[in-house]
Amino acid sequence: MRRFIRHPSSVPIEIRAEAAPMRNCRIFDVSVGGLAFDSPHELAAGAQIWLRIPLVRPAFTAAAQVVWCKQEGGSFRVGVTFVDAHDAFRARMVEQICHIEDYRRQVRATQNRDLPIEDAALEWIEKCADEFSQLNTDDD
Repeated sequence: MRRFIRHPSSVPIEIRAEAAPMRNCRIFDVSVGGLAFDSPHELAAGAQIWLRIPLVRPAFTAAAQVVWCKQEGGSFRVGVTFVDAHDAFRARMVEQICHIEDYRRQVRATQNRDLPIEDAALEWIEKCADEFSQLNTDDD
């Protein structure tokens, strides 16, 4: 059973593995325990990587360890866990940003309104923050 609630997303993420150059990917889902992203390159389970999510200010950066990597068509879906327990709390904030970005895209598609991220955050907080804070991320 799943230990953490996962939340779909498509937020851009940058990853660096070993001495390889930074790669741009997209987050597939995020939880307090870690996240999954789509990568054009395979990453070995156990590999240490560095994550950067530039969408938030300041950018979220964290060390992570690859837990699994599965081929999906012509790319790879990679699941990682955070190396530092403190990053789990910070990831919860990034998770909230992911929800806000999803809300922003939904408003654009359904209401034809192009919200700046700050306005989307204010609207999302007013409508959804209580529900978000009620989520128990330790349940399966």
